[in-house]
Amino acid sequence: MKRGGIALWLLAATSIVHQVKGQAQAKDLLRALQGGIHVSLQQYQGDSLMHQWTFDGNTLTNTQGRWQLEWQQSAIPGSTAGQEITLTCKLLEGTAPSTAVAVDFGFGHWQRENYVMVPAIVYNGNRYRAIGNGYNPDYPKDMYYNPAVPITISNNPRLSVSAAGPSGLELSTTNTSVPAMSFYAPAAKKGWMVLTEQATRYGNSGLNIRENDSRDSCTFTITAPAMRKMAAGFGDFHPSGDQAPDWHAGNEVTIRFRVYTFSASGIPDLLKQFMTLRKSLAGPNHPRNLVPMSKLAALGTDICRNNFVETKAGSYYLPENSRNFQLGWVSGMINTFPMLALNDEKERARVARELDFITFRMQGKSGFFYGFISEAGALGTEKGSSDFPALQAMVRKNGDVLFWLMKHLLLLKAQGHAQTIHPEWEAAAQKLAAAFVQNWQRYGEFGQYIVPETGEISVFNSSAGAIVPAGLALAADYFHRPEWLRTAEAATTFYYQRDIVTRGFTSGACGDISQDADSETAFGFLESLMALYQYTKQPVWLERAKVQAALCASWTMAYDPVFPPGSEIGKLQCHMAGAVWASSQNKHAAPGICTSSADYLFKLYRATGDERYAALIRDIQHAHTEAVNMPGHITTNYLIGSSMERIQLSDAEGKGSIGNFIHTRNSWTETNGILMAMELPGIYVQPGEGKLFVFDHITATPIGEDKGVVTLRLSNTTAYDAAVAVMAESTEAAKKPLGYTAFLHWPKVAVAAGATVNIKVAKNGEVTVL
Repeated sequence: MKRGGIALWLLAATSIVHQVKGQAQAKDLLRALQGGIHVSLQQYQGDSLMHQWTFDGNTLTNTQGRWQLEWQQSAIPGSTAGQEITLTCKLLEGTAPSTAVAVDFGFGHWQRENYVMVPAIVYNGNRYRAIGNGYNPDYPKDMYYNPAVPITISNNPRLSVSAAGPSGLELSTTNTSVPAMSFYAPAAKKGWMVLTEQATRYGNSGLNIRENDSRDSCTFTITAPAMRKMAAGFGDFHPSGDQAPDWHAGNEVTIRFRVYTFSASGIPDLLKQFMTLRKSLAGPNHPRNLVPMSKLAALGTDICRNNFVETKAGSYYLPENSRNFQLGWVSGMINTFPMLALNDEKERARVARELDFITFRMQGKSGFFYGFISEAGALGTEKGSSDFPALQAMVRKNGDVLFWLMKHLLLLKAQGHAQTIHPEWEAAAQKLAAAFVQNWQRYGEFGQYIVPETGEISVFNSSAGAIVPAGLALAADYFHRPEWLRTAEAATTFYYQRDIVTRGFTSGACGDISQDADSETAFGFLESLMALYQYTKQPVWLERAKVQAALCASWTMAYDPVFPPGSEIGKLQCHMAGAVWASSQNKHAAPGICTSSADYLFKLYRATGDERYAALIRDIQHAHTEAVNMPGHITTNYLIGSSMERIQLSDAEGKGSIGNFIHTRNSWTETNGILMAMELPGIYVQPGEGKLFVFDHITATPIGEDKGVVTLRLSNTTAYDAAVAVMAESTEAAKKPLGYTAFLHWPKVAVAAGATVNIKVAKNGEVTVL
């Protein structure tokens, strides 16, 4: 058996190099990293590789028959760092049972310190200690009260932590937010990336990475189709069931990819390059206008308002279908915010009762809050086990409490209801902020889990506190405590250097994972960076926010994937670009960010003028709408306007789950939809500057512009009436950070279903319906 998986193959064959103009450039791109490329045929018995033959030129004759390899190669417009290559492999004569085609990119002078990323599943090679063999494993005893605990992840695809021996991982393109593999080599100060398509005629492709036993070479492989021995589940593995196709004379397969090599001074450069390239091969996606944002908000708030309950524990809006209460993360003190924004006396009173319940029943002596309480009033623990009997709480939930409680106070004041603020709420916020500051001074981090009774960190070394600096920044301004802002700046600097610059990911915020990389800390940390930019005006936070936004983009579907045509998503022909992958353990995407409107991305767009940030939000919002249960578009078995958290492109839950909704509902996704409709404008425009961006499910066409006033034609092609929020400002005004209650001042334009309305928009934000 001929095996070339780790060998280095330079593009030296004259018949290939001279086949198409530009081949030399691709050779040079790989040579800069001691790399090369080769193409091989792989014959399988089941999922076991039996034989491998490598092309040495553009023809190959083996025991199966005679093969031909055709290269088409071209420069990429506007890029000197990349080449686009299309390979077509054809069986001219013979029969080839169970055979796949592999494209290997081999690199010598490899080092274990190289940062490896496959977006939405592998960060820093996932080269960390792994525990458990399933979903949400218990922590071992050595993780408690141990500041030196190593990052510990679930049983995910990963490169080995050991310095020698087998090391590799096998993925499908459907495990990723965009089919891509990349690495940054610190010694060479270079980055490398390859992007390919989801599938060929033989199905979804494979993305494999394998290091040799001595760790001095590494091969990145695209296979058509995916041929994994084991498929990754939610913290475990199961037989993939992958099958290679049988070939007959005349059969062929085409693999298209773009390969890039570029200078990079650190992991942030690789992340920013990914942000630039993520849609370069697939091209622009095409979001559908289905349901206006105002309609989604109305449906979502109706669901929430009808789920206010009285229990023995207290009064609150129900989280999903349980009568028990969960704070932060997916429900409590987040879903109350849009209800408060209704400015309705009844809902304002309900929100007050929930805030009373939270502050009186759930705050521990230390100032930290417990994360769970049963309807009977029993406080619950999180990540607890017999090894650690003390009641714990998620640091992430406490960060949410501080941030969202401060937003509630700001909103009440902005609405003119400052007199309704209970002093106990402000006292609770101050006590929580002080607890975070105290822990920062004591430990130099916020940890992953804490003990609310004592304030001690029970589990260290994650990014679970990513949103805490945002809460501290708001509290520092509100309560006039500048020392809290200094703590926020110090903590944000620490997390940026440790987690982004050194590790290349954030981790550990979700309550059902270990310290796996996750999207929720990534977006939460962006919230903190933009909060610091707002309150300090220092450009360093904006520059770091650009890097963080790139990391966030790596968790977000960059293209509209193809689902099985017989699946529910396939039948609905959903455009799922913008779905946000959860974590490297929970291998599915979701309709939105848990739990946020991503208005910080909008703030970043305003501050930089870079439309990629606006497009990222629009993709997220539109993917969310694709998952909402509407007449003729059924996604749950609940109410119209409800939604669920699972958009499953991978086979992590079995091949039968691909493209099928789980027919439940999740309150956080509904809250997320309301927040996006509320905190993002439907239209953003800078009259007289030629800047216009539409987030809502309508079209806006400029039909005239004069002296800083633009005339727009708004068209609503959906089946639902729309009330479109319009934000207009001057370029100069856009330089000023946007506050947390700016949405209260955006005028709304009614556009009936199927109707067209013309409006005039002035720089001062005034809107006139013509």
